[in-house]
Amino acid sequence: MNTTSDSLRTVVDQAFGHLTQRREAFVGALKVREIGVVTSVSTGIAMVSGLYGVGSDELLRFPGNVYGIAFNVDETEIGVVLLGSYWHLHAGAEVQRTGRVMDVVVGSSLLGRVIDPLGKPLDNLGPLTAGERLPIERPAAPIMDRAKVTVPLQTGVKVIDALVPIGRGQRELILGDRQTGKTALAIDTILNQRDHNVVCVYCAIGQRASAVAKTVATLRDKGGLNYTVMVVTEGNDPSGLTYIAPYAATSIAEHFMEQGRDVLIVYDDLTQHARAYRELSLLLRRPPGREAFPGDIFYIHSRLLERATHLSEARGGGSLTALPIVETEAQNMSAYIPTNLISITDGQIYLSPSLFELGVLPAVDVGKSVSRVGGKAQRAAYRGVTGNLKLAYAQFEELETFARFGARMDESTRAIIEHGKRIRACLKQPESSPISVAAQIMVLVALSEKLFDSVPLERMPDAEKAVHQAAMRVPDPMYKRLGSDTKLSREDLQTLTKLAREAVAGFHDKAANP
Repeated sequence: MNTTSDSLRTVVDQAFGHLTQRREAFVGALKVREIGVVTSVSTGIAMVSGLYGVGSDELLRFPGNVYGIAFNVDETEIGVVLLGSYWHLHAGAEVQRTGRVMDVVVGSSLLGRVIDPLGKPLDNLGPLTAGERLPIERPAAPIMDRAKVTVPLQTGVKVIDALVPIGRGQRELILGDRQTGKTALAIDTILNQRDHNVVCVYCAIGQRASAVAKTVATLRDKGGLNYTVMVVTEGNDPSGLTYIAPYAATSIAEHFMEQGRDVLIVYDDLTQHARAYRELSLLLRRPPGREAFPGDIFYIHSRLLERATHLSEARGGGSLTALPIVETEAQNMSAYIPTNLISITDGQIYLSPSLFELGVLPAVDVGKSVSRVGGKAQRAAYRGVTGNLKLAYAQFEELETFARFGARMDESTRAIIEHGKRIRACLKQPESSPISVAAQIMVLVALSEKLFDSVPLERMPDAEKAVHQAAMRVPDPMYKRLGSDTKLSREDLQTLTKLAREAVAGFHDKAANP
């Protein structure tokens, strides 16, 4: 009896399973796709009707494999930001929902590649290897998952590492007028990461094709492209691509950060990003505010830069350091977009056109530049030798103005000016020439001990090179201490001072006997 009952139950279960499969297949065959219709097409946007179930920021598919993002979701019409070539679109074209938000491919296969925000390669090196995909818009790490910013990100630029230190996980704004060296400073920072195990992401936002080509060539020639991902939009690309570029680049960077790696991301520049967003907003009939920017312009940058952080050890200990770039007009740091970004970031590096014209490169204005993380993210060796360097340079800049009028000065004032001129000469640095930690500290020791003060200004470059060469003779144990967070002992400072004094001794003699 039990055997008959079990057999009957098995037959019933099999029949029920077969009916369930057929039902699912039948329902799948009857599944209706939600299709809308384009009602109008404008510059970079389209108005769509008929997609009543669409969600905000959902990805939509247009004819010709063109995609768009649902920005304005109204009762009867949807404002869509187009992400590709839209010239063939017209009113009446069909639009399909994808049921997902915009995402981008991530992973190690992107290293050394140049792509657009959609993940399409632009470098003629073949298709990308299929990998994991992440949404371009992701929530920033919660406060409890973050750790203190204590490890420095060495830029290889003396004036920054010594006076405006940047920590891993920090957000440091680079701002200045056009053609003052903002991009060059960021590229030098990327080049200096070659031996520091830092992954770099460079995001070109609405840049000229020639400028992008120059950046790619520089990174390739200097060996920086091997550990760098380049996400590029050019000036003639649709505004929608320009708008999503920094978010896509940040998701690529976050993938490496969540693997426990240190990442540097450069946004070049957020002025173009803000203008692209303003264009889209005005075309979508969103109400304009100050300087015609929409009211949420602060939010689009804050939610982007808040994703830069240093994760706790429980989350892998990775970090994402952001170097956003913004352009000022006529040295106006109090304009709308620069002020927004200054308030969002942890400090700023200001490049002065006046210093640029004087040939002081990089043209970093020490008085207007600040790092709110400060010495907490600076190696102990720097803190031991920078001392009053920033104060001495500020005093020199104040007194230099009076000296131009031919005012009579006493010996102490003249000494301050001469010392300040040597500081300015030492803070100069050629482009694409990062300097090691040991060489930087040797130069700073020579400055703090005023060993350069009797060297003629025209011979300062040669004297500094001699100090760089002397840094190569630093004993190995001390060399390791310079690169660690160990404070320099009195004996260490005496050794460094002795090496620096020997390096510049010949220049003193030649100055005394021309």
